[in-house]
Formats: sequence, C-alpha cells, structure tokens
Amino acid sequence: MTVTVPTGRTRSAAPVRWQPASARAQFTVLTGRSLRGLVTDRRLVVLTLVQPLILLVIFSQVFGSMASREHFPAGMNYIDYLMPAILVTSGITSAVGSGAELIRDMDNGVLTRFRSLPVGLHWILVARAVADVLRTTAQTVLLLVCATLFFGFDPTGGVLGITAALALSLLVITALTWVFIALGTWVRSARIMQSVSGLALFPLMFASSAYVPLDALPDWLRVVAVVNPVSYAVDATRALALDQPLGGDVLGAVSTSLLVMAVAMAAAVAGFRRPLTR
Repeated sequence: MTVTVPTGRTRSAAPVRWQPASARAQFTVLTGRSLRGLVTDRRLVVLTLVQPLILLVIFSQVFGSMASREHFPAGMNYIDYLMPAILVTSGITSAVGSGAELIRDMDNGVLTRFRSLPVGLHWILVARAVADVLRTTAQTVLLLVCATLFFGFDPTGGVLGITAALALSLLVITALTWVFIALGTWVRSARIMQSVSGLALFPLMFASSAYVPLDALPDWLRVVAVVNPVSYAVDATRALALDQPLGGDVLGAVSTSLLVMAVAMAAAVAGFRRPLTR
C-alpha cells in the first residue's frame, strides 16, 4: 500500500462574498414584490378600488344634500367643491395602510430574511412607499372618472387644472405615506398602529375644509381646521382644479410636503435599522 504524503500546505477555499445588486435592480425587484402583493388577491384589488367609490357616493349624496348653498361660491356644485378634497383625503387611508403593511412584514419574518441579504434596507422602504402611491394613483384616477361620468364633476380648471391638482394631491399623499411608514418602523405593533392611526385619521379628514367651507364650521372647530395641514393641502388642490386664485397655497403645500417627506424618510430609515426584537 502506498501512502502519499502532502509536501506542502493546501490552500483553503476563499470565502464566497455576495456582491450587492445595483440600486436600480434592488429598487425594481423590491417594488415589483410590493406591487405583486397588492394585486395577487383579487378580492383585495376589488375592495381597494371599491372603498373610495363608496366614500365618494356617501360624501357627495349625503353631505351634498345637507350642504347650504350660501356657503359656496355662486354657481358651484357640491361635487365640484368636494372632488379636489377627495383626491387628498382618500389617500390618507392608503397612507395609514402603508405603515400597517410594513408591520405585517416585520411580524411574518420577511424583513428578517431581507436583513440576511446584501440589500440596502432603505430600498425596502422606498419600494413600499412607491407601490402604495401607485395604488393610490389608480384609486384617484378611477374616482375622477366615476365622478365625471356619474356625478357631473366638471372643474372649471379643465384638464390642466385637474391634472395639476392630482399631481399635488399625490405629493401630499406621498409625504403622509412616509409619515406612517416611519411610525410603523418605531411602533412595530399592529394594535398600537391601528389606535394611533384612527386617532389621527378622523381629525385630519373631518376637522378641515375638505367637506364644508371654514365659515360653516362652529367657532371652536374652525380654530382646529385653520391649523390642520390637510386644510392647506385641500385648499391648494381645490384652487388648481377650480381655477381659483392660488395665492401661497400651492407653494406652501409643496414646500411643507417636501419638508415632511424628508424628515419622515430619515426617521423611517433610522427606525428600520434598529434590531427587530421588541
């Protein structure tokens, strides 16, 4: 029997290191994953599209029947006054859902697996925000079509005005989406998130100029509505859609949304980098 004795040291295999994909690839893959999660369940797709339509019917028919004409500009229908506000307020619910979906991913272990991969954690948040804003865009476009076809929505600003109003509302909704994503990264509890969201949702929507003019509100509620940021976003969107004097409303809404978005994005990334243990 012959025994072969090695004459030198054998080199150990170099450890394999995974190289991260490009930023574009990470964004595309993660955004596609978030979008597929939105459209995989057909029941969820139907409910997502139908819910804003139900709110449109309720607000336009119930509030419209009770609204006093003396508080509105001469010749303006309630649907024309309402729809610019609906563009903003219908997206608030979607923004709340963004934080809830992120917490669900934290609970089911998806984000734990992502942390073991060479993936930039900030791209996970960006993908979630982009997918939810795209969903909101589809909802608002459907609302505009239905309001025009079935409820007589005819903004004096024309196609250009309503397009600008839609773009502004999506900017506001994007900022709010990042706010609730940041809240989700720090709260990390579905129950607490639901309670906080419900506490913030109704004052933001109803204690504002969204559904009735400020002059029609009680004095104490008017004070709240004046400082409500949703009122400024709604007034700017309404001015664009109805071809009203813009003043500083649009510039204020844009600058405030960008500032809030920047702060919320930084807070979301900081909260997301914390360990997932509670």
